[in-house]
Amino acid sequence: MSTDAQTGRDYRETLFLPQTDFPMRAGLPKKEPEWLERWERIGLYHKLREDAKGRTPYTLHDGPPYANGHIHMGTAMNKVLKDMVVRAHQMSGFDANYVPGWDCHGLPIEWKVEEEFRGKGRAKDDVPASEFRARCREYAAKWVDVQKAEFKRLGVIGDWDNPYLTMRFESEARICDELLKIAKTGQLYRGYKPVMWSPVEQTALAEAEVEYHDRRATQIYVRFPVCAFTLGVSYSDKTAPAPELETMHRVQWSESEAIDTADQDFEDTYIKDVSVVIWTTTPWTIPANRAVCFSPSISYGLYKIEALGDPGFPLGQTVGDKLIVADKLWDNVAKAAHITEFTRLSDVSSELLKHADLDHPLKNMEGADGKFDFAIPMLVGDHVTAEAGTGFVHTAPSHGEDDYMVWFANKDRLEARGIDASVPNTMDDSGCYTDVMPSRFEGLDVIRTSGKKRGQDGKANAEVLKALVECGNLLSRGIMTLRDAHSWRSKAPVIRRATPQWFISMTADHDGRGGLREKAKAEIAKTKFWPERGRNRIGTMVADRPDWLISRQRSWGVPITLIVHEDGRLHTDLPDADAINARILAAVNEHGVDGWFDADIADLMGDDSGGWTKVTDILDVWFDSGCTHAFCLKERDDLPDRADLYLEGSDQHRGWFQSSLLESCAVYGEAPYKGVLTHGFVVDEKGYKMSKSLGNTISPEDLNKQYGAEIVRLWAASSDFTEEVKIGKEIIQTSTDAYRKLRNTLRYMIGALDGYSEADAIDIVDMPALERWVLHRLHELDAVVKDGVENHDYKKIFSTLFNFCTVDLSAFYFDIRKDALYCDPLGSTRRRACRTVMSYIFERLTLWLSPILCFTMEEVWQQRFPSEDGSVHMEQFPDTPDSWHDAVLAENIKSMRNLRDLANEQIEPMRKDGTIKSSLEAIISVFAPVTEIADDLRLDENSWYTDPSNPTDSVADYLIVSHCMFVPQDNSGIFLQVKTLSENAAYTKCPRSWKYFKAENGADITPRDAVAVQQWDAS
Repeated sequence: MSTDAQTGRDYRETLFLPQTDFPMRAGLPKKEPEWLERWERIGLYHKLREDAKGRTPYTLHDGPPYANGHIHMGTAMNKVLKDMVVRAHQMSGFDANYVPGWDCHGLPIEWKVEEEFRGKGRAKDDVPASEFRARCREYAAKWVDVQKAEFKRLGVIGDWDNPYLTMRFESEARICDELLKIAKTGQLYRGYKPVMWSPVEQTALAEAEVEYHDRRATQIYVRFPVCAFTLGVSYSDKTAPAPELETMHRVQWSESEAIDTADQDFEDTYIKDVSVVIWTTTPWTIPANRAVCFSPSISYGLYKIEALGDPGFPLGQTVGDKLIVADKLWDNVAKAAHITEFTRLSDVSSELLKHADLDHPLKNMEGADGKFDFAIPMLVGDHVTAEAGTGFVHTAPSHGEDDYMVWFANKDRLEARGIDASVPNTMDDSGCYTDVMPSRFEGLDVIRTSGKKRGQDGKANAEVLKALVECGNLLSRGIMTLRDAHSWRSKAPVIRRATPQWFISMTADHDGRGGLREKAKAEIAKTKFWPERGRNRIGTMVADRPDWLISRQRSWGVPITLIVHEDGRLHTDLPDADAINARILAAVNEHGVDGWFDADIADLMGDDSGGWTKVTDILDVWFDSGCTHAFCLKERDDLPDRADLYLEGSDQHRGWFQSSLLESCAVYGEAPYKGVLTHGFVVDEKGYKMSKSLGNTISPEDLNKQYGAEIVRLWAASSDFTEEVKIGKEIIQTSTDAYRKLRNTLRYMIGALDGYSEADAIDIVDMPALERWVLHRLHELDAVVKDGVENHDYKKIFSTLFNFCTVDLSAFYFDIRKDALYCDPLGSTRRRACRTVMSYIFERLTLWLSPILCFTMEEVWQQRFPSEDGSVHMEQFPDTPDSWHDAVLAENIKSMRNLRDLANEQIEPMRKDGTIKSSLEAIISVFAPVTEIADDLRLDENSWYTDPSNPTDSVADYLIVSHCMFVPQDNSGIFLQVKTLSENAAYTKCPRSWKYFKAENGADITPRDAVAVQQWDAS
């Protein structure tokens, strides 16, 4: 009711209601592109740079996304988080310049281009290399433009006109320059050792280029017959028979005594039918075996087979055979080999094992061609455990990192015994046996590299198993599921294969400060990590990683610009290395990577190029991206040499974070960043990884079209992105609902501040307690926002501000102050105080939220402060006076809110059962021992305003009832009594404010409302 029954006047026109044309419906999908166009038109990025000149720089260095395909929710979240960091620091008083970048080289692009040419009937080998690389460059450039538009659509601001690209000629030249610097310091070397190799892609892969999946593998137990002892032996009774090994394990070995050839028959008896047993899940590596490793810390025993079960197929073992196995694992071996009865004959000492030689298990196979006629030594290996297998490890130095290391560590000992310690080249680029193997194996593939069965076992495993059965050395076979490395691109398994590759040493100390590993560990200790667990993760990886493999055998990438002499020297070792390097870099700077591949070696080397050859391998793309700090941060005048922050997904601890750290430490001796922030992966609402096969993918483009990019930004900000981040319809709806509430809060304030100017403001000392409490809350929020910006905790910022809007403002402050705003006389102190505080709230909320909701806050700001070329993003977070802090007042308001809750607990049931329609129909009696609440908040206990032209707060105003009275009590505690006024003849309902009052002298509205109407009429 707003019309007076007696006078017939409609008092609605006299209310000071909020006035605004700010729409309740956002229409984000349509409006956001308009704001983007405006920012482009006014040159917002350049305005920000100009405005920030002279400030302390804050630099988030962009981790380059790969220029291949549309962005997904993970890349969208990453870019939004970066944008929030940059915008927040810009508004915190820094010069926060953001330069986006792209990774443009590498296998995925090369594969796509290969497919294109194959579709046109041209194999890669038929396409000139320069034409192929040119097409790769075009392909990458196309996707850079596509992704650039998609990132800009999310509201991300940066130097989009001048991003860094790894494929720009000057970038490629700088990458080469960084490599040459490392080579000059002696940290670069060429080694022949096992690396992860993809037969499908025919290239080496780094750890960051593989992913681990389950696969079914063939597991086998194989015996290696003992054939000889390599060192002298003495024993207490030579004439005693020695038919079994148990009479020998007590023998005292002496390396100084030579074996007596007269005792050869004794030795033959001693080793008869004795074998060492190994277990492996890679049968195809057996032909490459060169040793068997054991551990002195493991207890081994000699077991004699007494009886065998019938597995239904031929067994390689027979009754009477003697097997050496780790005691802890014997039961597993016996079960797998169908051994039903056995006798443990004796211990087997490590000293004895150390001097035993074994036969290769394929020595006597048909078609061996004598290629397995060499002794297999037994070597001590730190990697050997008794957790699984047999306690012995089959060692193929051309197919395993541990195998290679133990073989290399024993090189001198092996060569002293006349054993060839070189690592054989057993596999070609396609993963097929080379001619190092017998003709029976030559050409057999380990993994199928084409067709529908690509990635499945090839012919090698089956043929090796067949040969082991023929030789009688296969004890058991079976199928198991294991987690193994697969190429992240082809999804096919990878193999470990020894090939000549280029490595950066982790231990070479070229400047007396320790090797690369120690420098990197020291820099990790100096770096800030969010979350802190990232420090341990990357630290462990660096501590355990092998030398950095940086070479690849592909076409599209930055070349390894080294020239190698036939004697192994590098051109960087020559006295005129600097001049040669200058010519190399000039060629690449002018022509890109083609400048290296097409250059005549004589033009690079000068007069003496005889015996010198250019390297044709390309660099690992992680080396490319690891150099971005060099050709972006260190090259641009508007950026510092080191970044304040790197921000990527948690998988980049083994990727970009690490490659950047190692490259920078190798060249400059320091990390390229001061801080590292990581986020988790985006998964669906159930926590499953998104995939097309599951049908649970969500694209940023679809969300932009349906909801607007603002909702994507709000989702990112409100998520705990340090863990896996879930997204789905319900989660997006939650973000949409939160957005709507925020928008309505801001819309309400815009309307309430209609016509407000600084002339209406009043000083804090003149404000009612409620307004001073709001200022106290703003002071608290200011600290939360500052801490959140410093620690990149945008979830905390958003949740705190959102709760402030919904709980402190909408449900409390605005609810109380609607009466004063709408009904008080225009010039009343509390109405002016309310609008003054609302102005402070509006300014701070809009600015604090603008890094998160960049579109909406621009719209809100322009609605209140319209400008042709201005922007909310050019503003700074306002200073908040310490004088606003009032902890005592906060406690008093807390007490008042508790009283309000008690009142609502009684009023709500009355409203629900129809006893009252509005809380203003209620009168509350508060039975309390004292009235400290009213006194502390300077409240008028009277529900009647002493001065109608300038009302002061009463308890009734806080409780939103027409009247409230305190009844002093002696006992402790508070008790409330609620009665209704609507049926009390002594009270009249004011048709303007709807409050119930005792009308005097025929008044139709309250005295306060009467003054307000008079002022309205006068105006």
